[in-house]
Amino acid sequence: MAEQQQPDLLNGNTTKKREDYLEWPEYFMAVAFLSAQRSKDPSSQVGACIVNQENKIVGIGYNGMPNGCDDDLLPWSRSADSRLNTKYPYVCHAELNAIMNKNSADVKGCTMYVALFPCNECAKLIIQAGLKEIVYLSDKYHDTLEMTASRRLLSMAGIPYRQFKPKRTKIVIDFDSINHYGMLS
Repeated sequence: MAEQQQPDLLNGNTTKKREDYLEWPEYFMAVAFLSAQRSKDPSSQVGACIVNQENKIVGIGYNGMPNGCDDDLLPWSRSADSRLNTKYPYVCHAELNAIMNKNSADVKGCTMYVALFPCNECAKLIIQAGLKEIVYLSDKYHDTLEMTASRRLLSMAGIPYRQFKPKRTKIVIDFDSINHYGMLS
């Protein structure tokens, strides 16, 4: 039997893999933030990315007005003389849209990466959808009643949540450095 020759990986002629690639959590949070760039909200752009156990994206979403509703005819302000003249009764949150935009039968057992800690209404959706974990970046509304209720609901349902701690502080897409084959030069 002939002995199979293995390539000499230590001969100095082999190219090594990149060391500075995005790790999965950074990648998924970056997808959430890229999705947020689709939001037309002038004050809050939030994105969400749902990932299954195989590290496959099964849903993405961003905050915006409901499908079929003209977002030029609805208010985008945070405050007004009447709550009906603010965005709050109308806008769909990123978490809702990510769940509704899923490309799988369900999202049970999946992880949601989201830019902003979910409110109580989104926590209810997350629980009902069967998500198993939430990874968020910002918790700027931590002390509001909605966020207190959200944490209470998530804890009761046994859904852990943790703040994302980025290893890099900046991810840049330089479209000028992408060649006509779609690859970085």
